Amino acid sequence: MAEKSEKKVLVVHSATDLQRLKLEKLMKNPNKEVFIPDKPKDSSAKKTPEFIRNVWGSSAGAGSGDFHVYRGVRRREYARQKFNAEKAKREELDAEFSEKVKKNQTEAEKKAAKKRAKRLKKKQRQKAAKKLKSGKQEEESEEESEDEDDEEENKQDAINDSNDVKDGDSNINKSKDNSSDSDDDSDPKKVKS
Repeated sequence: MAEKSEKKVLVVHSATDLQRLKLEKLMKNPNKEVFIPDKPKDSSAKKTPEFIRNVWGSSAGAGSGDFHVYRGVRRREYARQKFNAEKAKREELDAEFSEKVKKNQTEAEKKAAKKRAKRLKKKQRQKAAKKLKSGKQEEESEEESEDEDDEEENKQDAINDSNDVKDGDSNINKSKDNSSDSDDDSDPKKVKS
């Protein structure tokens, strides 16, 4: 009796107290394995019996002795029908859901493919524009370099022409001087002074 009196009696006042007691009990012996029950399986309806021995007519359950038997049979049959109806409804809802998921996936894939195609088109257009722009820049740079080359050539030609003109003038002057000297010598009519 001394052992019983040593145990404390704990009064549970709320759900948290109950939870705390359960945890304390589990933590007293941490090496002990804890039993975790499996997920409950779907309850299945009882199979319909192959032979129904007690067949009632329209006056079923009229007798006082058979009434309780009839009531049990009727309850089981209603439960079986209810289970079958719920099962059929659940299967129908599952089929609808899976169909809806497939439909949503196909729509999402179509949208993604459409957006992907749009992105690729945009990217290709940008690449083409970049190539065209770089091609124009190259052409412009080539044209500019050609223009610069032409301008440089024109400047060089102008410089050469001006040099030639200067040289030509001096050459002409020289040739005139030379020709005048030679003319003086060759022309007997001119008198040297």
